[in-house]
Amino acid sequence: MWLAMAALLAWLGGYAVLCAVKPFAPCRKCRGLGQIERFGKPRMCPRCHDHKLRLRVGRRIHNAWRRTHAAGSR
Repeated sequence: MWLAMAALLAWLGGYAVLCAVKPFAPCRKCRGLGQIERFGKPRMCPRCHDHKLRLRVGRRIHNAWRRTHAAGSR
């Protein structure tokens, strides 16, 4: 039990550091290429709009928490 909790805590800490250092990750739909193939033709990725990157889930949660905290402490 303690080993599983320690592993989970280490993974969360590593993910938090990763989100702080590198907040963007390759788009999951186009795999970071910016384009997908539809009907045999390359098209702009509808998810990342040809930016090739997406904001990580952990960073999105962190940004929402900071906005909420800033709005509540004014």
